[in-house]
Amino acid sequence: MKKADIEPFFATLEAANPTPETELEYGTPFELLAAVLLSAQATDVGVNKATRRLFPVANTPQAIVDLGVEGLEDYIKTIGLYRSKAKHLVEASRMLVEHHGGEVPRTRAELEALPGVGRKTANVVLNVAFGEPTMAVDTHIFRVGNRTGLAPGKTPLEVELKLEKRVPEKYRLHAHHWLILHGRYTCVARKPLCWKCAVSPYCDYKPKTPAP
Repeated sequence: MKKADIEPFFATLEAANPTPETELEYGTPFELLAAVLLSAQATDVGVNKATRRLFPVANTPQAIVDLGVEGLEDYIKTIGLYRSKAKHLVEASRMLVEHHGGEVPRTRAELEALPGVGRKTANVVLNVAFGEPTMAVDTHIFRVGNRTGLAPGKTPLEVELKLEKRVPEKYRLHAHHWLILHGRYTCVARKPLCWKCAVSPYCDYKPKTPAP
């Protein structure tokens, strides 16, 4: 993607969705952290179904610790990898209680020190809960970054660092949401819906798919 195309690319995404939001349901930074931790290799829809049952019962670090691994598993067993996620979430909750007064920390290093929290999860929490202009590269952003030519890279970190360089400052806060939603609903994995894509004029992908 040419540098001159980046501004209109994001301006078009912004015009269609001025205030994009995560599709995970949450009410507090801890609920967001828990939901993102549970969402690895799972759909937001599936996570929301589980947290709608879990959060009314336990939505603080201490409440998750009190619930324990087995108790937590009962609420999240519909989600893939639920056993390891239950262990991670209980351990992360214990660390929040013991080292952070039950509050979610606001730095990447402290977030990544929590069990089950990697760079992508930390970036989502920093962006969504605390308004930091981070780029959380999931499978959708990785695909869109490469396919469009906006931020080609062989690893999620490579794509993230290119996005940080190439996305204009005024679009950085919402950029990762626009790219996720674009990848989830338009620039889909198997056959992108180029025929109805508003940003296709700015995209490097050559075999544009026609309308069915």
